Amino acid sequence: MKVLVPLAQGFEEIEAVSIIDILRRAEIEVLVASLNENSLVRGANSIVIQTDLHIKEVSAKELDMIVLPGGWDGTYALADDINVQNLLKEMDGKGQNIAAICAAPFALNKAGVLKSKYTCYPSVEDEIKRDGYQGDLSMVVEDENIMTSRGPATAICFALAIVKKLKGQESYEGIKSGVLADFCS
Repeated sequence: MKVLVPLAQGFEEIEAVSIIDILRRAEIEVLVASLNENSLVRGANSIVIQTDLHIKEVSAKELDMIVLPGGWDGTYALADDINVQNLLKEMDGKGQNIAAICAAPFALNKAGVLKSKYTCYPSVEDEIKRDGYQGDLSMVVEDENIMTSRGPATAICFALAIVKKLKGQESYEGIKSGVLADFCS
């Protein structure tokens, strides 16, 4: 299993680190990619993350999933980056798994891959301007090959839902128990 987490300046650190950490605990290979030539990317709260590679080096063929963390500045950069947008379109066209949290469903919508049911950080639905917003009905919303979640506080549950989708119930339960995430359903 191989999952891409692209990071752009201004990404939401809690979301990115929770996703990367939980997936790696599940023994899923996570590629962390930068959008620019600098391998160090500064998040919304000035935490700097070292990436593994540049987004141009990634091919949809090698991925099982792409997961976008939120943060408005990072989200706008993901929505404007041709490499990210092309990966999203190509992966969706093949029915591959795509996930986004917080503001990042905005980038999915710009690529034309967001499905009819989704959730996001409150108020981002006003930027997305489409029906189907599920609000806080669920921490994670799945519609076809797309998973979305609400924000920093739902990041662990979101990452665990990705583990369940990619590795199954047993792996999900093991990681969930290990990180004391009994609040995730």
